[in-house]
Amino acid sequence: MNETYFSIKTTAATIAEIAGVSPPRRAEAGNTAVVKKAAAAFGNKKADRVFLYNPDAIANWLFRKYTRWFESVLVRSSLQIPVRCVMPSVTPVCFASMYTGADPEIHGIRVYEKPVVKTDTLFDVYLREGKKPAIVSTEGNSMSKIFLERNMDYFIYDTVEKCNEKAAELIHNDEHDMIVLYNGDYDYYMHRHGSEGEIPLTKLRANIETYANIHDRIMNEWAGHRTLLAFLPDHGCHDLDDKVGENEKPGSHGLDMPEDTEIIHMYSFLGA
Repeated sequence: MNETYFSIKTTAATIAEIAGVSPPRRAEAGNTAVVKKAAAAFGNKKADRVFLYNPDAIANWLFRKYTRWFESVLVRSSLQIPVRCVMPSVTPVCFASMYTGADPEIHGIRVYEKPVVKTDTLFDVYLREGKKPAIVSTEGNSMSKIFLERNMDYFIYDTVEKCNEKAAELIHNDEHDMIVLYNGDYDYYMHRHGSEGEIPLTKLRANIETYANIHDRIMNEWAGHRTLLAFLPDHGCHDLDDKVGENEKPGSHGLDMPEDTEIIHMYSFLGA
């Protein structure tokens, strides 16, 4: 493991501490750098709103190579943290570890499959403490499946556009303490056209702008709240050797290699 990186398993406890709730029962300790930065931003008070944006497969190498594209995120974020995901570096395994704070051996998803996670999650913590979480996701993917069977709100749609519209509506209605929005469009097209194909890169830029739009909407509509907003991809990606077109190789992930395991998490601390 690259010890210069924080683990994705620290994410759940980090969010919990900033929001003033208990960490999931099997979670690893949180990231003290993020917690201290939030405390300074919020005057040692806790965030009363949390919005977590989960774009799929946004690798750290993409951030480093196309850094100028991320300008709208960088100017809106307070902290950028290099993170290493768990193995195998596939979506259900990584999101299960992100929201339980636990190793795959503990939460039970160890290959690419989508069972409901029974291990304690950040969603369970929010429900136990009388708070209202919600997941907004496209249907069929991991985020629409592995955290089901909880007494919480699920908003599942057939397109990313409808998901983003619903997330904007939820911000406006201001009825949830934590909102999680998943966008899997970069990952979908990366698998078909390669990590730097024209369509995947268009979706990457769309994911970046989605975060910027969420930030600005929160600044406008949740001005009276202390909000933790975070950009939290699950894993990275790389290209395979066989071509799918004249100049394109299909993208993939799942290996223990920097391209697949190293990601970038960004945090914003907004409001009073």
